[in-house]
Amino acid sequence: MNYELASKIDHTLLKADATKEAILKVCEEAKTYRTASVCVNSCWVGTVKEALAGSGVRTCCVVGFPLGAMSMMGKAVETIKAVEDGADEIDMVMNIGRAKGGDWDYVYQDMKAVVSAAGDAKVKVILETCLLTDEEKIEACKAAVKAGAAFVKTSTGFSTGGATVEDIQLMRRTVGPEMGVKASGGIRDKETALAMLEAGATRIGASATGAIVAD
Repeated sequence: MNYELASKIDHTLLKADATKEAILKVCEEAKTYRTASVCVNSCWVGTVKEALAGSGVRTCCVVGFPLGAMSMMGKAVETIKAVEDGADEIDMVMNIGRAKGGDWDYVYQDMKAVVSAAGDAKVKVILETCLLTDEEKIEACKAAVKAGAAFVKTSTGFSTGGATVEDIQLMRRTVGPEMGVKASGGIRDKETALAMLEAGATRIGASATGAIVAD
């Protein structure tokens, strides 16, 4: 078991048909692997927090997932509830349509609303890079930095593509050396995960964590 690699992974289950039994199974796996967190939809935050108690594995929750198109207030309220239920980290989807339309002030305000609502919980901003031009990726990263997010993240895993080495390199160059960069979407083996870390990622989002961390 590669525990050092596991410590950089958000062990993830975001499928619409995930049952409580499946969520608890992921929590047990995360404790065994010693992952950074378990990442789930907001209705499961309390369940995950309780299951992970005392393990050192953090509880991560997605907000505005997977489209990013809900209202600012909707994202903020979802964030507040998630933090009340025990979320340590929030992975929000930015407003992609507003970004594509060039409304960067809205994109920033949307991110800022979630960062403010999250309090001490760290916020990762999902850009959905497969839908953006390089110029839009850069502007989105700049907005996330300005909003006070802790990470920028490539993908939901529910759109037309996932993380690429090139996108991680671009995001890292844009946000600088200190901010977190999370690679997510399509990472299913150790070689791909290590390539993302080499490119500048500091966190990996994956559902195939067992295959990635196995010796």
